[in-house]
Amino acid sequence: MFKKLSEIESGKTVMIKSFENEDLYLKLMEMGCVPGEIIKIENIAPFKDPISILVSGYHLSLRLKEAENIIVEEII
Repeated sequence: MFKKLSEIESGKTVMIKSFENEDLYLKLMEMGCVPGEIIKIENIAPFKDPISILVSGYHLSLRLKEAENIIVEEII
């Protein structure tokens, strides 16, 4: 089942499926966030902003607005 990254709990591992915003896709692609990439949600700040993820071996902080545009699938 697909969800928005902003809806995923801390500690979960997910796979990026798609993006709702093409401009955001280009920005995140440069940072290693591409469809098919496995990411782990490390920490979520109060009010869910920002969200810290582990992607391609490094930590990346995303704003809530960015996380709402990333469609992911949970990996068991």
